[in-house]
Order: sequence, then C-alpha cells, then structure tokens
Amino acid sequence: MASVICGSLAFDTIMNFEGRFADQILPDQLHILNVSFLVPGLRRDFGGCAGNIAYALNALGGKALPMATVGSDGADYVARLDELGVGTEFVRTVADAYTAQAMIMTDRDNNQITAFHPGAMQQAHITRIAARPDLKVGIISPDGRDAMLQHAEQFKVASIPFVFDPGQGLPMFNGDELSHFIEQADWVTVNDYEGKMLSERTGWSSADISRRVRGLVVTLGAEGCEVWIDGVMSHVPAVTPAAVVDPTGCGDAWRGALLFGLEQGWPLAKCAALGNQVGALKIAQRGPQNYTVDRKALGL
Repeated sequence: MASVICGSLAFDTIMNFEGRFADQILPDQLHILNVSFLVPGLRRDFGGCAGNIAYALNALGGKALPMATVGSDGADYVARLDELGVGTEFVRTVADAYTAQAMIMTDRDNNQITAFHPGAMQQAHITRIAARPDLKVGIISPDGRDAMLQHAEQFKVASIPFVFDPGQGLPMFNGDELSHFIEQADWVTVNDYEGKMLSERTGWSSADISRRVRGLVVTLGAEGCEVWIDGVMSHVPAVTPAAVVDPTGCGDAWRGALLFGLEQGWPLAKCAALGNQVGALKIAQRGPQNYTVDRKALGL
C-alpha cells in the first residue's frame, strides 16, 4: 500500500553569517535599508515538505508517492528520489519555472532571514488525485493554495483518507476554508502555534476539531505531542535526541512516521510515538534528508 504526499519539493540554500544582523542594521535607517552580508558557509539541501515526508516514510519501509512539481532545474531531485526508491510517478516537471527554493541566512545568534521562491510549486494543482486500489492514505502538506484546496476535494471524492497538515500554509486560508478542510479530512496535525491559529480562525477548540475527524495531533516540540480523539486528550512524551544539531525538517520526519503508522492501521497515539522517535533522529543530523533510520532499533 502507498501514501500520496501532496506538498512541495524544494531546494534549501543555507548560508551562515558569522556576525550579528543587529550589528549591521541601523534602526533609524530602515527606510533606506541597503545591507550586504559575507557568508563564508553555504550548503544546499534537498528539501520541501513532500520530499522530506517521503524521505522519512521511505526510510521506515513505507511506500511514498510525493505529488509535487519541480522546475527545469529539478532533474537532480527527481534522480535522487528514484535512487532512494521513492515513487516519482506523481512528480511533474514545469519547464518554464524553477523548482521552489528557500534561501536561509543565519547569524551567530541563530536569527534567520529567509526568502522563499515558490516557482513550480504554484502549478502543483495541475496533477489530480484519483481512486486507485493501492492508495491507502494521503496528506495535504504546505503547497500552492490551489493545490491544497483541490487535492483535499479530490481525496474526499476518491474516498482516500487523508491528513490535513497546513503548516506554514495555514495563513493563506480564512476560517470558512479551514473549517471545510477539517470537515473533509480524517486527521489533522499542527504544531502548537498553528493549532492556536487554527482554533482562532475556525472558532473551534482542539476538542471541537477532534470531534469532527478521526484524530487531531498537536506537536509540542521538546514537550512531545497531544493526541486528541473525540474530545479527549492524551499526551505522548518526547524522545530525547542524541544531540540537537539542526531542527530543520523535524516536523516532516514526524509526519513521515505518522503516515507509516497509518499505513499499518496503528492507533494514532502509537503513530505519534514513532513520529517522536524519528523526529529525534532527524534533529541529531544536519539537513532535512541526511539522517538514517534503523528499523530494527525502532522495533519495526
């Protein structure tokens, strides 16, 4: 069985500025801001929510089918997915666009300045979801606005149960749209901040949301996560990582593990516990797709 992962494939360019942004920006001159930063450290990672989730699910032994778009510069990413054994039949190339790209500059105090170019991601809605016997579960992760709206509708029509995971895409939608997503979804996953925004915009508490779906999970970082089912909350404790090196992609690793558990038909709390384990593995390595998973050590 397979999981359809709707979301972005992106390149992450990470730059390290050895000074402090605050020392370079004059508060009384913001109206004519013109600054330049020397960045001796630079790396480029494969990223994007769909790619990161697929990486985790594949490493756990699941069947990942990302549904995403890349641009004319995306051949290396598609080749990497093929080499990993991740299915690419739903990955489409948009010839007149670049692959989505995040350019992130971090100073010595871990402050960040990020520029994001959506590129081909804005055309993600051109690929449609249809019923198929091997499609067990799906997820709507941050993507182009039209793609998120249309793919949710298509999952519902195809009777494919899916997770609504709005992430950083949540601010694109108003309360009515978010309520409709929830009413179509089978599960909802958000972090603590997103959960508060979701409740504020819909007018529904976590308990209310959980009564409209099969389950709601609110991740709390180092505090673990809350699992809400039919208005009742249980806490799943965090797993302490071997080291805290880089949190980038931790949430996506967690969601890949969630999908693996859902593929197996596990209870939601057990899925969340595996997510906490895999998230801890990711945090101990730099980059969103550079960690390894020992399935035997995880009891799989």
